[in-house]
Amino acid sequence: MGRADDRTADIRRVTAETDVHVVFNPDGQGNSRINTGIGFFDHMLAAFAKHGFFDLTVEVSGDLHVDSHHTIEDTGIVLGQAIAKAAGDKKGIRRYGFFVLPMDDALVLCSLDLGGRAYYASDIAFTAERIGQFETEMFREFFLAVSANAAMNLHFKQLAGENNHHIAEASFKAFAKALDAAYGTDERIRDVLSTKGSLS
Repeated sequence: MGRADDRTADIRRVTAETDVHVVFNPDGQGNSRINTGIGFFDHMLAAFAKHGFFDLTVEVSGDLHVDSHHTIEDTGIVLGQAIAKAAGDKKGIRRYGFFVLPMDDALVLCSLDLGGRAYYASDIAFTAERIGQFETEMFREFFLAVSANAAMNLHFKQLAGENNHHIAEASFKAFAKALDAAYGTDERIRDVLSTKGSLS
């Protein structure tokens, strides 16, 4: 019963458009090495690692001469796969996590379920097309890819916020805190937290 001692996931995905390598340890100290070629995206992933206490390596070579779409979406695919792999058989974990995170004018709620069924919903609204070199429409594509590949139910609610940087950063940090809670163990959970007897 309970989780394995080492839940680290190491996944690489190579296509004609991107080469994405992710190493994800949900039981880390918040250390990260991030290189996607998109500065603001690197900043968001580093914040995700720091505030979730995840050790995270993300190395991406993508077709940024086209645009950021493939790089960001494919990173979401691989990170989602790593999140799923690190969860293992899900025995002993809390499964659910939520957090409401303030960042100056922004207030964002993230709620998630590692229950094995993918669903994504968000009302996060940006008023700028870009934050640095990060195209804000890619926020949805990234988290949609994460939720689909992690088989995760993922919801965001924007409770307040005007500054696009703050809204995005509050979202990534809230996601980190919610995921950290979902990975946590509870000695009262003897197998998996489901009446079905499995989470897949």
